[in-house]
Amino acid sequence: MNGTKGEKKMITAIRTLLALAAALLLAATPAAAQRDRPPADPPRPAHILAAADLRPGLDLGGAWHWSIDPYRDGVAGFHGEPAGRGHRRFEDVVVAEAEAADPHALFEYDMARSPLVDLPSSWITHDPTLRHYDGLVWYQRRFDAAPRPGRRAFLRFGAVDYAAAVYLNGELVGRHQGGFTPFAFEVTGRLRDGGNVVTVAADAERSAFTIPPPVTDWETYGGITRSVRLVEVPATYVDDAWVRLTRDGRLAVTVRLDGAAAAGAPVRLLIPALGFALDGRTGADGSWSAEAPAPTGLERWQPGRPTLYDVEIAAGEDVLRDRIGFRTVSVEGERILLNGRPVFLRGVSLHEEEIGAEPTRATTPASARALLTEARDGLHANFVRLAHYPHSEVMTRAADELGLLVWSEIPVYWRIAFDSPETLAAARLMLAENILRDRNRASIILWSVGNETPVSAPRTRFLARLAADVRAHDPSRLVTAALLNRREERDGRVEMVIDDPLVPDLDVMAVNTYNGWYSRDPLSALPGFVWRSDHAKPLILSEFGADALAGFRDPGRMPRYSEDYQAEYYRQTLAMADRIPFLAGLSPWILKDFRSPRRQHPVYQRGWNRKGLISETGVRKLAFAVLAEHYRRRAQGEGE
Repeated sequence: MNGTKGEKKMITAIRTLLALAAALLLAATPAAAQRDRPPADPPRPAHILAAADLRPGLDLGGAWHWSIDPYRDGVAGFHGEPAGRGHRRFEDVVVAEAEAADPHALFEYDMARSPLVDLPSSWITHDPTLRHYDGLVWYQRRFDAAPRPGRRAFLRFGAVDYAAAVYLNGELVGRHQGGFTPFAFEVTGRLRDGGNVVTVAADAERSAFTIPPPVTDWETYGGITRSVRLVEVPATYVDDAWVRLTRDGRLAVTVRLDGAAAAGAPVRLLIPALGFALDGRTGADGSWSAEAPAPTGLERWQPGRPTLYDVEIAAGEDVLRDRIGFRTVSVEGERILLNGRPVFLRGVSLHEEEIGAEPTRATTPASARALLTEARDGLHANFVRLAHYPHSEVMTRAADELGLLVWSEIPVYWRIAFDSPETLAAARLMLAENILRDRNRASIILWSVGNETPVSAPRTRFLARLAADVRAHDPSRLVTAALLNRREERDGRVEMVIDDPLVPDLDVMAVNTYNGWYSRDPLSALPGFVWRSDHAKPLILSEFGADALAGFRDPGRMPRYSEDYQAEYYRQTLAMADRIPFLAGLSPWILKDFRSPRRQHPVYQRGWNRKGLISETGVRKLAFAVLAEHYRRRAQGEGE
């Protein structure tokens, strides 16, 4: 391929990182399991730390020093050699003391005297001039620890966008790629009793081989954007625990222990409010799976009544606690069933970007609830599509509590290198990190493996592999992808044909459609469009929408970008949707105007995608009321 030396170095580095990640995953698996494991078995992160956000630990959020490094001077010198002593920002050295001790010492950085910023947050929070910076930033903070014998310690990150290298006391402890999924590195034996220093190199640069690629339709919020915690666990601990209701109504549990005493260990599942206990013992691989009849008093989770139970998994010295809802989801012909009953998904899409004039992806419980409550209470929604990447666990826990069904996806988006084994490896690991983090969230009913990916043989093989991974990790939920459809015109009639070769690998079809916005169709023609599919499966219109600048009104002419045009677009598109016999849900694009460097109309956009039903500051547009009324009538018709 063509490209600058710098680009080729970046691509080589990313491929090396992926190969190393694959090797680490393999090394973390016992040798016997490696021999017995079939080639198609999906990858798993070396450490899952299920429900890590609820585990006791030290919150490392708050004040961190930061230093921008656009030429990656802290990684390599200008001839490509390893960075010299005066440039290595990750070293465990107090620069002021080193300079005082050696007057000839030359340092061109000083993390201890660099500016401070509160984390987690993107670097746009630190400095708005970094809005379009996609390079490297170093972060560092000092903290006290008291390591205890017989205990293990992990540095756990909710997410770092996009690639991260983590150093503890000057030594590299691990690398991670992927800006939206959690990762943890064991630091047992590396912590000092007393003062420690953690340094993170956060690099937001992407390439043709990353997930997502460089070209997207959302803002890149680089940095340490989610929580950082030091988690301490016993020598043998519960690394993964999944508790759910099977489709035939039984309570099932899957547990995996990690540690020297993982094999043959007694394990107990306890749900105190139900008086339910289930005991078992792990096998040679440290795992335990069991089923039992559901307790008589169990109340199923559902929108409008999102019942959650405190659940405990006890194994030796470790007790893992979580709050879990129990429900079933399945497909019957062209319908989606929730707890055995048909449900229509009255939804909306949203980005992980808080309401406000200057969002910075600082997701808090309050900001997550503000978005989800606007959907649930304002639009009468029972469903949200969390696009186009895994959202914070703060968001998915809020959805559990508020009773909103969720579509969760990974950013396999647009220009993916579908013929690259390294890219597939990155996508598979990202998918595993997403699913294994959130399998206990009752709100999530759909895992999506792609968005608007043009059809080709390599693409279909790539996405089919991901769909198979979903079923291996979580057969209790449904698999989907946001597809493109084909358009035919016969005798003056428009037919929208869904014949994507990926459909046989999906449980639910989904299509993004923008007739009347990205097409020249008059809005009045939309209700006459006919939708056709030879697959007897439910369909979600996963995106549709039109830009509107809040406050721009011209009801007589209804020009593009006006609230009037957007409202009429919704009226006519919803009329079209009402005529699709196999339609099972809607998630129009999008709840809130969001930042996007692609969108640069100097009057109406100015760096914002304006398809929101509310403005960036929360002002409702005319179309909001159109959709809310449509959903209100649907909810009444369905007896909600």
